[in-house]
Amino acid sequence: MEKEQRKIPFNKPAFTGKELDYIKDAVNRGMLCGDGEYTKRCSAWMKEHFHVNQAFLTTSCTHALEMGAYLSEIQPGDEVIMPSFTFVSTADAFVLRGAKIVFVDIRPDTMNIDEQLIEDAITPRTKAIVPVHYAGVACEMDTIMEIAKRHDLKVVEDAAQGVNAWYKGKALGTIGDFGCYSFHETKNYTMGEGGALVFQDPSCQERAEILREKGTDRSKFFRGQVDKYRWMDYGSSYLPSEMNAAYLYAQLEQCDEINRKRHQIYDYYHENLKELEDRGYITRPFIPDYAEHNAHMYYLKVENLEVRTRLLSYMKEQGIYSAFHYIPLHSSPAGQKFGRFHGEDRFTTRESERLLRLPMFYNLDMEDVRHITEVLLKFPF
Repeated sequence: MEKEQRKIPFNKPAFTGKELDYIKDAVNRGMLCGDGEYTKRCSAWMKEHFHVNQAFLTTSCTHALEMGAYLSEIQPGDEVIMPSFTFVSTADAFVLRGAKIVFVDIRPDTMNIDEQLIEDAITPRTKAIVPVHYAGVACEMDTIMEIAKRHDLKVVEDAAQGVNAWYKGKALGTIGDFGCYSFHETKNYTMGEGGALVFQDPSCQERAEILREKGTDRSKFFRGQVDKYRWMDYGSSYLPSEMNAAYLYAQLEQCDEINRKRHQIYDYYHENLKELEDRGYITRPFIPDYAEHNAHMYYLKVENLEVRTRLLSYMKEQGIYSAFHYIPLHSSPAGQKFGRFHGEDRFTTRESERLLRLPMFYNLDMEDVRHITEVLLKFPF
């Protein structure tokens, strides 16, 4: 009888063991609509561990970005600078406010926005810079913050992939005016769909609460500060269910263990694929000295799109599901409608076409990691 081929998925949502117990507890507490016990626990955990003044759990990182755009007072006609190599939500959140997106090129070493190109893209209409910490590797935030200060610009960090990653000892998301996290099922710590908005300025707390609570002062009502809650301002519904928060809290409690396992996988790939880089077949990820990454993903870059296409097919034939990543936003219909690329696209398109991501998730067995590596080493580059 022919042996069945091993199948290795690209991703599986992390599961640590207490998630279902906490969901059951949330149900038994009788409040599932959000801002209950588990939402509070998650927010308190983030404040303590990331040394941030405010942490608001949201239904997605997309919604955290929308809140960041609103709290940054983005208006129609304003311009917002960001990389084109990112997920659509990074731009969407600001387009919804009527902004024009100004894309600048990336650094080929980190795949992050090239901080040296930002200042030249600033015009009198520029209102914000949105650095994206790709793969949980920090952008060069000192330079970005200096530029923002000189030009009186807001900085909204897209740290969707940067939860528990650091820049010079500071948690990603806590350096700019606002930081946006993702707890999607593909992220290191998950609640299925979810995110968080974090920031340091206490003067933004009340506006953020009202915005997140459908425009009402319901948060004050729950704290006993008002005897009834009222419609106060513009708002939407950005609160996740307590069941989602309960799942997430079980993962945050196991943050160190999840981080350890992901780094074990990352390090194995990195060490054992070095020979392919030495032979000129691939480029491995680069981590600058200023960054402490979170092993969010392991990617490699091959020579060109043709090689990547062949490699993706080869891996799939071997039962291993790898993936490419973003199609640069400026080349998409909406990117052309709502934005423009400033300067030359030297690296964004070229590097995006070379990049391939390997399976990386908490419950991935190390024997499967070894198998993936062995299969890669046999590919005819």
